[in-house]
Amino acid sequence: MVPAAANRRTARVPPENPAESKQTCSFNNVLPSGVILCATFRAGECRRFKPHREATVDMAAITIHKASHEGIGFSAVDLADVRHVFAAAVPRRGETLKEQTDDALRTIEAVMRDEGTRGSIVHQAVFIADVALIPECQQIIRDFYGPDLPATSYIPQPPCNGKLVSIEAMGVGRGRGEVEINRVGEHLVVASHNGISWVHCAQVVPTSPSDNVHEDSLNAFRQIRELFDSVGVRFDQIIRTWLYLGGIVADDGPTQRYKELNRARTDYYEDIRFLVDLLPDSCQGPIYPASTGIGTEGRGIMMSAIALNSKRNDIRAVPLENPRQTAAYDYASRYSPKSPKFSRAMALSCGTYATILVSGTASITDSETRHIGDAAGQTSETLDNIAALISEANLSAHGLPGLGTTLDCLGGVRVYIKRQQDYEAVRAVCERRLGEMPTIYAQADVCRPDLLVEIEGIAFSHNSLTALNAPIAPLADKLGVGDR
Repeated sequence: MVPAAANRRTARVPPENPAESKQTCSFNNVLPSGVILCATFRAGECRRFKPHREATVDMAAITIHKASHEGIGFSAVDLADVRHVFAAAVPRRGETLKEQTDDALRTIEAVMRDEGTRGSIVHQAVFIADVALIPECQQIIRDFYGPDLPATSYIPQPPCNGKLVSIEAMGVGRGRGEVEINRVGEHLVVASHNGISWVHCAQVVPTSPSDNVHEDSLNAFRQIRELFDSVGVRFDQIIRTWLYLGGIVADDGPTQRYKELNRARTDYYEDIRFLVDLLPDSCQGPIYPASTGIGTEGRGIMMSAIALNSKRNDIRAVPLENPRQTAAYDYASRYSPKSPKFSRAMALSCGTYATILVSGTASITDSETRHIGDAAGQTSETLDNIAALISEANLSAHGLPGLGTTLDCLGGVRVYIKRQQDYEAVRAVCERRLGEMPTIYAQADVCRPDLLVEIEGIAFSHNSLTALNAPIAPLADKLGVGDR
């Protein structure tokens, strides 16, 4: 699994020309009837403007902007002098897997080109309708990217809109700082800038798969460690994991497959103190990465992870728990003999900015499932949980005052839906609560039999009024709209 050094490819994305800091975003060729939501936020507040098809925005003043239609589109955020782009693409045309995959990839390519991050995609998740299609899809994507292949996971979760494939991508590129991208292989990509390295690990599967969830999970964790070791990164520097498990609520001998995954995670994490280099002194007690544990088609196990490596003293990693929920690692044994070892979110702060990686979240308050049998009710409860998790009150309670935010400042989400027949109801709630935003809807079983929906995402906040007051009125005038 550990890539040979000969396969490594390092590229540098130079700083952008200040003369190009104003950028015109035109998505008529990307979105069927594209809309742009230009957003700027202060002290945890996010403002959204009414949709407009085309806009010119000053990237020096606008912290986050979105272009999206029915979940297809992107969010772009400037953090630490570097632009981060999050894109979701669902095919608009094509019948075959190749036609649909090429269409989705062209959409992402257009977004990245317009945002100055062409050739800078570092992490990609491909949701695919059938396990049997994965080898063909892998080859299509390898051919498309060539030497610029991102760390890519192929997730056997059928897109809810009936397509064969949908794609989520993360790019990092032009800004005032230089970015170096080290493509170690399709399982591992490192993006470095301003003394920070984001290490993306994808598509880790057991070397000799069996149907023993505990042993296969331990094997996959060991491979993640080896991949990170190959680039000088420690396992305890992981900030986010994704654990994909086929038949997640099915039996595994006398117990359940998800419970065996939790046992393996507990066993592997037992002597690990996560993020010791980045934790503030106020963080005591259990420390675990943010995570999603979700079902897939088939019976396989696959894992992905992101680690953060930095010696800067102004960067902090703070695991967040939810005031509405019992910490997962404190769940009673009736839910799992070894409790799930993850935090509800991971907040990464740098000065006046924060990025919040939201773990897979469901309709649970305290430790009990709510709205049993009601997918729309579960979706609303789940979004209430996310809103509480990223709120100013909760960030302040975790020692990050001024860095809370709202659902409006989510840059993108994944929505996992257990039953295909619930798709329209779930989507309606998400669109009403979240507005237009890059979104992947995938059919997947959730970790409890009575849970119908799970949602994860990434949010941003900025605790500064500097340079934010002035652009709001001119931008609104330019678009001919007001707040909505």
